Amino acid sequence: MPELLRGSQSWTGKKCFAGEKKSEQELKDEEMDLFTKYYSKWKGGRKNTNEFYKTIPRFYYRLPAEDEVLLQKLREESRAVFLQRKSRELLDNEELQNLWFLLDKHQTPPMIGEEAMINYENFLKVGEKAGPKCKQFFTAKVFAKLLHTDSYGRISIMQFFNYVMRKVWLHQTRIGLSLYDVAGQGYLRESDLENYILELIPTLPQLDGLEKSFYSFYVCTAVRKFFFFLDPLRTGKIKIQDILACSFLDDLLELRDEELSKESQETNWFSAPSALRVYGQYLNLDKDHNGMLSKEELSRYGTATMTNVFLDRVFQECLTYDGEMDYKTYLDFVLALENRKEPAALQYIFKLLDIENKGYLNVFSLNYFFRAIQELMKIHGQDPVSFQDVKDEIFDMVKPKDPLKISLQDLINSNQGDTVTTILIDLNGFWTYENREALVANDNENSADLDDT
Repeated sequence: MPELLRGSQSWTGKKCFAGEKKSEQELKDEEMDLFTKYYSKWKGGRKNTNEFYKTIPRFYYRLPAEDEVLLQKLREESRAVFLQRKSRELLDNEELQNLWFLLDKHQTPPMIGEEAMINYENFLKVGEKAGPKCKQFFTAKVFAKLLHTDSYGRISIMQFFNYVMRKVWLHQTRIGLSLYDVAGQGYLRESDLENYILELIPTLPQLDGLEKSFYSFYVCTAVRKFFFFLDPLRTGKIKIQDILACSFLDDLLELRDEELSKESQETNWFSAPSALRVYGQYLNLDKDHNGMLSKEELSRYGTATMTNVFLDRVFQECLTYDGEMDYKTYLDFVLALENRKEPAALQYIFKLLDIENKGYLNVFSLNYFFRAIQELMKIHGQDPVSFQDVKDEIFDMVKPKDPLKISLQDLINSNQGDTVTTILIDLNGFWTYENREALVANDNENSADLDDT
């Protein structure tokens, strides 16, 4: 009995202990039940009060993989249909003529000289009659943009019509460029832009005289300008928006004008004479006719007065093949030297001058390049100029934020970047800068002599 009792007491104790454990578990379960209940209630309530979340548009669409042929075809077809629809939404020639007729019919007197004007009331009347395609142009915002100093509160009909034409042209061009956007991501790769320009050549009368054998060199010449200035990080692609925003496409399409003046052709990088000039220079420099330029061959570029130190940096930093430069790399070089006022050109030259790759030019780097100028001056029998004087003059011109360092942005902000870079890399450029006052005085004397005659 005592043993059974002890056993019973032991069992009862265990039971009591187990009961305490169970109570803790029950509390936990109850807590979890309450949490679940209130969480579900909160979640359900949130769902009910935020139904508008369903209207948020999807902002990410996964591109089909290369092996998903059907999805790729579907995407291409969808883009083609979309671009066709956008093209149909644009005003055609007949609709533009009708718009001009309506504007002319509703002009508001009096005329300013020979320029027809229209007030806001008649502007809205034309908008109602012009049709749904024109609705986007007949807004108060557009009218206010074109309203200047007219005392009657009118705008020029010609200015408004040119505004509409420009908008239509931009949309047409964007659609045309988008057809070459193989990736469908709003940018063109180098090969895409090459295809666009190659197919554009037959539509440009100013290029009728080009030999077909020269087409590939012309396309390369034209494409390099777009990529040199619009792809500074060298990603290999350019946004279509950037192409439309710059003036390069206007210059290219200017070649549609059959009566383009000789002066305009000479200053237009995309003209046949300009492209032939650049390619002809390349051929003349290529003395061994291997289609590439060595450092020695490139040294004859321009006035043949660039320093060896600078040319060494060109071949160290730029893409070469067995130590020689191809035509595409040469084009970058030419674009940089012919456009030294432009930020992209200064970025190209700055990278060459930044020998320590620190992101700035200090006294050491300036001295490194100017010593080569001093050596050339000695060779040509000129009295060497003190580096200290040149250094002080450079810092005075640039006025950098840090008095001991010149950054790329300092060069750009100073508007003296072309002068500074010329002083450091080209003896002829330095001599011209040093003797600028004498040259100006000489030019004035010559002008005076011409006036007397």
